[in-house]
Amino acid sequence: MQADHSMRAFIDTAIKAAKAASGPIMARYLGNFAIEIKADQTPVTIADREAELAIRAVLTEAFPDHGIYGEEFGKDQPDAEYLWLVDPIDGTKSFVKGTGMFSTQIALMHDGDIILGVSSAPAMNELAWAARGEGAWLGDERLSISQVTSIDEAQLSFGNLSSMARCADQWAALGRIVARLNRLRGYGDFYHYHRLAAGQLDAVVESDVNILDIAALSVLVEEAGGVFTDLAGRRPDLETTSVLAANPALHAALLAELEEPKKSPESL
Repeated sequence: MQADHSMRAFIDTAIKAAKAASGPIMARYLGNFAIEIKADQTPVTIADREAELAIRAVLTEAFPDHGIYGEEFGKDQPDAEYLWLVDPIDGTKSFVKGTGMFSTQIALMHDGDIILGVSSAPAMNELAWAARGEGAWLGDERLSISQVTSIDEAQLSFGNLSSMARCADQWAALGRIVARLNRLRGYGDFYHYHRLAAGQLDAVVESDVNILDIAALSVLVEEAGGVFTDLAGRRPDLETTSVLAANPALHAALLAELEEPKKSPESL
């Protein structure tokens, strides 16, 4: 039987896979489980692995000719026309600490372009999805990004900023932005992207991410009317490690500030 390579079939399968992952995730959540530390110093649990296996089973059954790039089990058919990007538990540290601020991220790339994303937060009962030309959705609600265009009026949320803090020019630029903001928050992970797409935040800045963390969320923000790039203004790809996301006008203003050369003491 030939697989149905339609956008609706992709969406339905991705949502089914995310829901399949929620079973082992919630069965382990708030329980006792061993924690391992990977080579990159991030934690991994049996729930991460069980959830990815559940996702892979659904995707492989529906689309055996597709590739999969998963956080825990690596790449399978990475040169396929369609490549699924999977992070079974994005926010494992939050999962381990029992905060609920973790999610399952599933995205689909077609010839290098991210065309679909599902972001499921089972402990918080939130499932968002977006696909090219289909809009961005949280449950039955269609999402739309805010129209705040001024940095001075904006509410910005930041994620991990470690690498940004090590770059003097970027850190100084962020300081100038923060001094002007209406409000600063640090929600992190899936949560601030859901709020951004829903128009409840105006911008997100992150460094130290990888594509599996943010691929699905990039489609969510863009289909809600936003712009999603790295801190240099480049569209997401497999090498992306940072994020700047906002509506088009605010994104342009923030990017211009981030690209401004470091001001000398004499100019301050």
